[in-house]
Amino acid sequence: MQQIINFIIRNKNFLLFVLLFGIALIFTIQSHSYHKSKFVNSANFLSGGVYNSVNNVSSYFNLKTQNELLAAENKRLNELLFNTKIDTNAIVLDSTSGLNYKYTTANVIRNSYNLSDNFLLINKGINDSIHQDFGVISSLGLVGIIDNVSNNYATVISILNSKSSISVKLKKSGHIGSLTWNGNSPNIIQLTDVEKIAPVSEGDTIVTSGQSSIFPKNIPVGTVINLKLDATENFYEIDVKLFNDMTNLEHVYIIENTEKQEIEILLENTNE
Repeated sequence: MQQIINFIIRNKNFLLFVLLFGIALIFTIQSHSYHKSKFVNSANFLSGGVYNSVNNVSSYFNLKTQNELLAAENKRLNELLFNTKIDTNAIVLDSTSGLNYKYTTANVIRNSYNLSDNFLLINKGINDSIHQDFGVISSLGLVGIIDNVSNNYATVISILNSKSSISVKLKKSGHIGSLTWNGNSPNIIQLTDVEKIAPVSEGDTIVTSGQSSIFPKNIPVGTVINLKLDATENFYEIDVKLFNDMTNLEHVYIIENTEKQEIEILLENTNE
């Protein structure tokens, strides 16, 4: 305390000058609108910069929460989109079947893509009402189908799997084919069983056909980058560049068709 008093005594003239200068500055700002506006603008600039910096730091540490909120919002929008019965030209839309699809968000814990039979591990399971043969997609397109389920986790047969075969179609013409994988590139998948009468060319979009009880129609898959007739010259062999980056999956959506059981029972009885 004594040091503070000694400092004031030693610098009393300078401190008095600063005090009087401050008082004069306040009176000047208060009595002149131009100076006042300049001061307010400068104060806003400084405080805005500070708040922006603080917000940037806070936003960085809040990324996980924001991603979860964004995933939940996408889940809600996807449910509205796939369950609508209104016919539109949206690229991802089940416009005519009227099937009811329920979405659940999940995180990818493990993902293989350099084997011949690749799988994913996700953090949702029986406790989240997830079961075998539910579809899995990302915000960009097709991912795979649920295989095995435990209480809190599930494995997904990736579309990069030699055992995977999913019904898809040419978006432009509606011709149906089967989506398979030859085990080569994780970015390129194969479309087979498309008849040679189908009008197909490079750049055409491939989407799900909706002819299974797992996926709605028109989920994006990829674009045609190469095509040729097979040995019989009756069907095309088509290479498709995936919209999804299957080597970098974090957030996915699990699709449950709530009418799947009813459809399968009807089909079984029809086959009998």
